[in-house]
Amino acid sequence: MLILIYALVVGWFQSFVTPLVIMAAIPFSLVGILPAHGLMHAFFTATPMIGFIAGAGIVVRNSIILVDFVELRLAEGRALAAAVVDAGAVRFRPMMLTAATVVVGSAVILFAPIFQGLAIALMAGEVASLLLSRMTVPVVYYIVNRRRKVECPLTVISV
Repeated sequence: MLILIYALVVGWFQSFVTPLVIMAAIPFSLVGILPAHGLMHAFFTATPMIGFIAGAGIVVRNSIILVDFVELRLAEGRALAAAVVDAGAVRFRPMMLTAATVVVGSAVILFAPIFQGLAIALMAGEVASLLLSRMTVPVVYYIVNRRRKVECPLTVISV
């Protein structure tokens, strides 16, 4: 599945490195999922693993939103540092609304015995990845691209 996601993102961004930056946010879900299962005294079984995989899709989408916004700002002529800061600030609200939707939607099945692990994984994974990926993805994108991008706006010289 990860290979398919990688291939799709390579096709979209025409880069082999950018998808790695985007997919770097996937493990951040585990930072929330594993402690939440411990606090709720729930086992990490196949159902929470399905929640982790479903959450990974949302995390990748959020990362794509950040990176795409950075690249749109760069196309407008902004400096890389300014574009990265803009992405983290401007795209936070849509990312927060997505995470809130997942949390509220998962709360419905939180106390169902079969689906409790799924709900915990979705809720905790989205909250943790929201907080961590919002900062990490733009910073990693900046670090990877700072040598390749021009740090000053482009100027057009007419002849």
